[in-house]
Amino acid sequence: MKNTLFIFDIDGTLTDSVPMYLFSVTQSLFALGISDIDTDYDNYKHHTDSYALRYNYERNFKKTFPDDLLDDFELDLVNQMKTFDPVKEIEGAKLLIQFLKINNIPFCFATGALPKPAMIKLDQCGIWYDEKLLATSKTHESREGFVVEAIKKAKAFYNKENFNRIISVGDGVWDLKTAQNLSIDFVGIGDKNREKLIQNGAEKCFSNLMEFKDSLV
Repeated sequence: MKNTLFIFDIDGTLTDSVPMYLFSVTQSLFALGISDIDTDYDNYKHHTDSYALRYNYERNFKKTFPDDLLDDFELDLVNQMKTFDPVKEIEGAKLLIQFLKINNIPFCFATGALPKPAMIKLDQCGIWYDEKLLATSKTHESREGFVVEAIKKAKAFYNKENFNRIISVGDGVWDLKTAQNLSIDFVGIGDKNREKLIQNGAEKCFSNLMEFKDSLV
């Protein structure tokens, strides 16, 4: 187990933040002057903040997205989040991460969010993290891109050349598809998307994080 790496999605897997965060994304796009917003986020090519910004910017203004706008978007997202009550953890998230940390089991985080909003959500839930183990869509629009980055960061953090096994832990079909594309294992969390995950090839799904934690003991 100590040479197995667990990669955690954040929104919907560790933090109960999806509705609030999608609303914040929409409001931040409006704040940047983007009026015609495609809010069908589930059907985006990439389920990431950076893609949502570029895609909606370019479809509105018919010109190339300026890279420096991503920083403004990130700051506005933080401001939008401040208008909501603090995020709550998905039950068992804090205990699960503590269990892995105490037992020296490697883990990292890979999220479609941007860094500052991601860290705020983890902080509000009291979930331990190290920024060196956090990969986000600030550097990669595609989930495959930042999951690969998360693996690289974990190798450096834990001083390992390779892991015997890598397991992606997530709640969405996009998390599963990313794991399949990268030929790494996947564990589904939660009952909301359970049937969809199984239909798309997920072999292991747990109703909650505590059930998943118990499977590791």
